[in-house]
Amino acid sequence: MVLLDRRDRILLMHGFDPKDPSDDWWFTPGGGVEGTETRAEAALRELAEETGITAVELGPVVWRRICSFPFDGRRWNQDEWYFLARTDRTDAALGDLTELERRSVRGLRWWTSAELSSARETVYPTKLAGLLRTLLDEGPPTMPVVLAPEIVQGQGDRRT
Repeated sequence: MVLLDRRDRILLMHGFDPKDPSDDWWFTPGGGVEGTETRAEAALRELAEETGITAVELGPVVWRRICSFPFDGRRWNQDEWYFLARTDRTDAALGDLTELERRSVRGLRWWTSAELSSARETVYPTKLAGLLRTLLDEGPPTMPVVLAPEIVQGQGDRRT
């Protein structure tokens, strides 16, 4: 989810691979669809579970990305749909995390577009700074932008 506050800051989670805590990165909140829920329902549930934020205005899907990466000793293949959402609430805190999330998430932080542009840390999706700048400058696209597939071969191969 691309969660923005009134000042157009984006909320990111700080994670790491439990098998190698020095391999860390920032990423948007989100997760998988459960049972019969829609992608929108899953996005809102995951946001509430991970950040405690429930007061959001859910907008359209702005990006879609297929990715594959190693994490916690296995390969993960994901089809990610990024909803745009807005909130007035900025007091986010790690919430009802899964066991794996508890072992792999350090915290949350609101980032400005300028901070993302100058960040030295690894951020996912890659090129998030430019994607966010375009979103803020041009507004949501009429159709989701399909991001280039990302295939990470092994530990240490992640890039900003």
